[in-house]
Amino acid sequence: MTGLLFVVIGCAVALLALVVYLQPDHFVVRREAVIDASPRKVFAAINNLHEWESWSPWAKLDPNAEIRYEGPASGPGATFEWSGDKNVGAGRMTIVDSRPGERVDLKLDMRKPIAAIHDVSFVLAPEGEAATEGHWLARALGFGGGSVARKTHVVWSMSGKAGLASKAMCLVLNRDKMVGQRFEQGLENLGARLSK
Repeated sequence: MTGLLFVVIGCAVALLALVVYLQPDHFVVRREAVIDASPRKVFAAINNLHEWESWSPWAKLDPNAEIRYEGPASGPGATFEWSGDKNVGAGRMTIVDSRPGERVDLKLDMRKPIAAIHDVSFVLAPEGEAATEGHWLARALGFGGGSVARKTHVVWSMSGKAGLASKAMCLVLNRDKMVGQRFEQGLENLGARLSK
């Protein structure tokens, strides 16, 4: 009977290992929203890492986290490093590319609770237009005239490789749901901040 028990346990462990191994090697978490502010304003709030404390959903989870900035305040090379409790862990985020009014790309280097490197991006697109002052007559007569977006469609995504520990965790925890909820809250916070 003991031998049979060992065989059953061995098969269960092997099956679990196979299920973990067969999980996808890459992941993408993506959320989007329309924010009632121009792409220029939205870009400025995302491209300046010092602004993140006012809208990032993680900033509220551990107000006592140690924070350090390096490099320029905004744009490529701007770096934000943090170390906090179990809710926020520890890591480093660096802007690697940014195009005014269009996108901001970051490298996220998580150190705790699990070491991992992820790519994060914000892609912005104008949503709706309003005539700028002084150009409404030209537009009305069909001569063009300047326009500016009133709202911005924002796509926030994170992608990366899923190691064995990450694959095993995702059997119990839903990464898309956990991170996605934070993204949704962050986009809502960003919209509320910029609409003031």
